[in-house]
Amino acid sequence: MAVDFFYPEYEIVRDQNRCINCRVCERQCANKVHALDEASGKMCSDDSKCVNCHRCVSMCPTRALKIVKSGNTFKTNSNWTNDYMKEIYRQANSGGVLLSSMGNPADFPVYWDKILINASQVTNPSIDPLREPMETRTFLGKKPEKIERDTEGNIITKMEPNLELALPVLFGGMSYGAISYNAHASLAQAAKACGTFYNTGEGGLHKDFYKYGANTIVQVASGRFGVYKDYLNAGAAIEIKIGQGAKPGIGGHLPGLKIVGDISQTRMIPQGTDAISPAPHHDIYSIEDLHQLVYSLKEATDYQKPVIVKIAAVHNVAAIASGVARSGADIIAIDGFRGGTGAAPTRIRDNVGIPIELALASVDQRLREEGIRGNISVICGGSIRNSTDVVKAVALGADAVYIATAALLAMGCHLCRSCHTGNCNWGIATQKPELVKRLNPEIATQRLINLLHAWEHEITEIMGGMGINSIEALRGNRLMLRGIGLTEKELSILGIKHAGE
Repeated sequence: MAVDFFYPEYEIVRDQNRCINCRVCERQCANKVHALDEASGKMCSDDSKCVNCHRCVSMCPTRALKIVKSGNTFKTNSNWTNDYMKEIYRQANSGGVLLSSMGNPADFPVYWDKILINASQVTNPSIDPLREPMETRTFLGKKPEKIERDTEGNIITKMEPNLELALPVLFGGMSYGAISYNAHASLAQAAKACGTFYNTGEGGLHKDFYKYGANTIVQVASGRFGVYKDYLNAGAAIEIKIGQGAKPGIGGHLPGLKIVGDISQTRMIPQGTDAISPAPHHDIYSIEDLHQLVYSLKEATDYQKPVIVKIAAVHNVAAIASGVARSGADIIAIDGFRGGTGAAPTRIRDNVGIPIELALASVDQRLREEGIRGNISVICGGSIRNSTDVVKAVALGADAVYIATAALLAMGCHLCRSCHTGNCNWGIATQKPELVKRLNPEIATQRLINLLHAWEHEITEIMGGMGINSIEALRGNRLMLRGIGLTEKELSILGIKHAGE
């Protein structure tokens, strides 16, 4: 009979000379790793339950704990790695689909790290952002192709509805249910304070957050959870979610154990029932169908709100984006394969989709070649990790970026990738009341504000060094980028030169 016991991936190292048996680790761990051994009077740990969330390490008052990677492995084999072997054992035991959380952790190229930023010197001097104005505002939505005047010669200033951002950074879609009430409250409050927007994800909008509507993007996904007229009119923009970077081509699934209380009411489904979003929208099978939904949503909101269409980054993304731009949408959001998620089939998360850098560059180039770049704004997401990623994304053609994992990290997430279990020790990806209360919304809000303020300072410094004083002048300015360690084909797709040229 096969035995599929695995040696724990992580080990808890406890310094018994420092441990005072305060049992803080026991109370703080939602996975029940720690316990007091009554016989010996000492704390002990069940390493097999540890997900390396570092809650116990952070909370230990005497620093008696640390978590280390287990050194135990199967016999080395470059083809049959430890992970592949363990996954086969698990599926042979359960007969189930492997599920994973957060983004693709595989060792694929990260193109942001292979792109360098140019700097100005003598003939095109740099700009000091401390003494000269720097414009970080950006507007998302359709832009007029030309100046038009009325019969009296006055410029017609009426425009299509746009979103105004103080900084080209928005909080990406994370549904109420996938993340906690306190996490949503923090995102909403930070968006309002920073002059940007947060996205509801596909779970509807809790009644308490309608007051943040001016800084809210409401999402319409294939499951239509929580979608009705008041919801559509509550936000500043509407996003039609077609695809998601972490799981292109498939729908969503929120387990019934998370459909409790207010989540059930917000999503408008019975408590305890799984919230399953079908893979396709069953009313969209062509660009003409998408056009119909875009204008149905505009009609429902009296043409006062821009409509976003979110798609996953896939191999034919440029052609898809071209069709979306002709559907009547105002903004297109592209999500790369490193984008996070509360839960996704492991095989899809790690093998489907393409990097956001290549997708973004190809979309921007295609729209420019077809002369329709001004018809639609572009948001990109999928592992935007810092301010330089933002600058590089804008230079590759984005009008703004979505951040989600970075926002969760700012709130306290330790990226232990166990969101799908509902046992988030940091109170973020959970609906258990005793865990939710661990996330203090006031503190989390301030940390998000601090992050965006820090990025804003860094973005203006980088732009100043480039000799650029506005986001608009940076957008699509690929002359300010250079590649390093890239093939000719990669440089061609990105539309940049090699370092040294």
